[in-house]
Amino acid sequence: MDNKDNIYILGHRNPDTDSICSAIAYTYLKNQKEERYIAGRCGDLNNETKFVLEYFGAETPEYIENVRTQIKDIEIRQAEGVNSLISLKSAWEIMKEKNVVTLPIVNEENRLEGLITVSDIAKSYMDVYDNKIVATAKTPYKNLVEILNGEMLVGDINRTITKGKIFIAAANPEMMENYIAEGDIVICGDRFEAQLCAVEMNAQCVIICCENSRISKTIRKLAAENNCSIISTNYDTYTATRLVNQSMPIKHFMRSHGLITFAKTDYLDEIRSIMAQKRHRDFPVLSKSGRLQGMISRRNLIGGRRKKVILVDHNEKNHAVEGLEQAEVLEVIDHHRIADFETVNPIFFRNQPLGCTATIITQMYREQGVEIPQREAGLLCSAIISDTLIFSSPTCTYQDRQTAEELAEIAGIDIKDFAKKMFSAGSNLKNKTIDQIFYQDFKMFSAGEISFGVGQFNLMDNDEINNIKGKIYEYMTAEREQKGTDMLFFLLTNIIEKSSVAVFCGENSAEYITRGFHAPDTDFSVTLNGVVSRKKQFIPALINAIHTESN
Repeated sequence: MDNKDNIYILGHRNPDTDSICSAIAYTYLKNQKEERYIAGRCGDLNNETKFVLEYFGAETPEYIENVRTQIKDIEIRQAEGVNSLISLKSAWEIMKEKNVVTLPIVNEENRLEGLITVSDIAKSYMDVYDNKIVATAKTPYKNLVEILNGEMLVGDINRTITKGKIFIAAANPEMMENYIAEGDIVICGDRFEAQLCAVEMNAQCVIICCENSRISKTIRKLAAENNCSIISTNYDTYTATRLVNQSMPIKHFMRSHGLITFAKTDYLDEIRSIMAQKRHRDFPVLSKSGRLQGMISRRNLIGGRRKKVILVDHNEKNHAVEGLEQAEVLEVIDHHRIADFETVNPIFFRNQPLGCTATIITQMYREQGVEIPQREAGLLCSAIISDTLIFSSPTCTYQDRQTAEELAEIAGIDIKDFAKKMFSAGSNLKNKTIDQIFYQDFKMFSAGEISFGVGQFNLMDNDEINNIKGKIYEYMTAEREQKGTDMLFFLLTNIIEKSSVAVFCGENSAEYITRGFHAPDTDFSVTLNGVVSRKKQFIPALINAIHTESN
């Protein structure tokens, strides 16, 4: 399947179990009608999600760094490279036939060696060269024969001209002796005396402008004895002389240094600015190994097709994959608040006040009459357990619980037993850096002109929370200063006790915590009993506190 036909189903950055499992399950559902959907992820998986995927035998979704338009998303001109030894005239004929102004030059392995353009060929005709240019360009004899539409009567057509000058035998033989040097290439007519003089003066080649039958056996024999090549052509002397320069190999005139090339993975917004600074019309597209894959011009950029994506478990630009503004969003399946999301065209948008996106995906399976496989049932059930904290979150609805129980039966798991294993895997701090913990489940938000970030990490022991909250505070303080965010918050949630320790930093952050949660004044952390949901409990109360101050 062509990459341009793929549709990526993506969760949010810093993906959690719901975003990953919903993307995988929805991909399976969509592919029942047309096999073109790919589940993706926009960040590293946390330990909880890794456990779930391994438990149910699901592959890790493809990592999608961004969805900006790349060269591989557009049509490029398929171009066959040419050999560097072909003549200028051959290159010109190819350009006319293909209606192009640039030819890529490649070696036997199709690796780019250089470029030649129409202007390069025109310059070769207009510039004044000395009479040794054919040798300087190391012109193959077969180029000469081809250009002159001639025949090699004596000599080896596979040799290359590396010395000598071009001499036109227009003078009488006595005068010619003063000008012809050993190794020269002599162009003459059908006069026997001129031909004989050239051979006797040890010319390396004599181009005779007459029919083969009019070239004597004596001249051919003497030429062979003197190691002198004979080429016959039906062109007159003037035409032959003009054509000789067209026989030079393009290697001598091609550009091989400082070439601007692109790869199929390059982004259009970046190459567009590069192209604008250059006068070239065509640019080679190469593979990682330097092999030619085609040519691209400014005209190709106009027809760039945007990547197509479906978003699950989010609808805010701050949470979405990088480059979303360059992509075509086809659908959104979500259970969060509707924020700053905009599209150019109408799309399928499904947003329900449920505790988990996976509950919505399960509904869609049933609505479309598609049986839920055991693996997908396990993934969807895990997502609901995770997002609702085993149905203890205030975001959880009766429908979430009922759906999870039905999915657990299909998946063959006991919810309580499985949840204990899943949360234990996710709350394990072993081998985790503070950076990994902080950004495992982190999102940016805004309230008016105030920007703030909120992260969350689930644990099962208060001792672990007390041991790590100081380190979290030090880390987030440094992060806030470096990134210029107004405030940062982090919830260390105890799944068993259904409470969270909120760690905070930034101007007015303590005041907003106190006002929003009626909490006592504290330096950098406070325990919020009964608060386990970032979406339904923490964010709304915090935004309300911010708006209350502004009003």
